Formats: sequence, structure tokens, C-alpha cells
Amino acid sequence: MSFGEGGASEVDYETMQGRHWPSITQFSVFLENRVGQLLEVIRAFHGSKVRIVGLTISDSADCSILRLVLSHPEQGREILSLNKLAFAENELLAAELPASSHSLADLCTALLQAEINIHYAYPLIVHPRGRCAVAMHIDNIEAASSTLHAMGFEILCEADLSA
Repeated sequence: MSFGEGGASEVDYETMQGRHWPSITQFSVFLENRVGQLLEVIRAFHGSKVRIVGLTISDSADCSILRLVLSHPEQGREILSLNKLAFAENELLAAELPASSHSLADLCTALLQAEINIHYAYPLIVHPRGRCAVAMHIDNIEAASSTLHAMGFEILCEADLSA
């Protein structure tokens, strides 16, 4: 269920962590910068129901940070821990982009007008309803969710990614 379904202007539920807005979990996995590290992480999920639905990599001479969005974050957390991978978690906002050719510009404009900063963003591999989507690490998820929803954007939650 996404934030934009049903035309309601506010979320009618509270999450287990006490939030009133949808978000998705990102895992930042810390890796040595050497050949084969990415494949080892990807293989850790083989045989499970966990799919990688978004990823980006930042690297330096010594280390890499693999940022992952997973279809089933609870099981993904267990797999990362069992494989002794160092990781941290962050909450991201994920928004579907309408079919408009200017949809990404419209999204950025809406957040700029609300004075909400995007720290980084990357596309999702999985498109829950056949539309492109972007995951964003931003200043204020609650304000961004409300702003984008008011502009007609569908906000995704973790349940949208596991379907």
C-alpha cells in the first residue's frame, strides 16, 4: 500500500517505529575495495526470498559503501549479519515518477520549494506498478512525503517492494 492510494491526504496508520509516514530501509554495507566483493554480497541473498530492489556503490581507494534497498528488510538484515558484513541502516523516501517527461524535474522542484534537501538519490530496479521510482535520502521524510503527495506523487513503502 502506498501513501498516495485512496486519495487520503494523511496516512491512516502508524508504523511499528512510531512513524506516521512511509519509508523504506536502506542498508549501507561496508566492503573492502577489491575484486569480487559485490558478487559475494549478492550471492548471500541466493536461495532466500530477499531481492535487491535498489543499489548504488560509492568507492574510494580503500573501501566501498554498497547501499542496498531490499524487498524483505528483516530477512535481509539477518542475512547480512549471518555473513558477518558490517552495515548501517537509514530510512529513505521512495517516490514513483509519473509518465510525464518532466517528472524528475517536478519532483526536485517540489522539494526545493519546500526547502527540503536531497542528500543523494538513485533509481529502484523494481517498478512496483510498472512506473519508474527513485529512492532518496533527504532532510525530512515526513515533510517530503506530504509535499510530494500533495503534488500527486505516489510514495512507496516497504510492502510495495516485496510484492
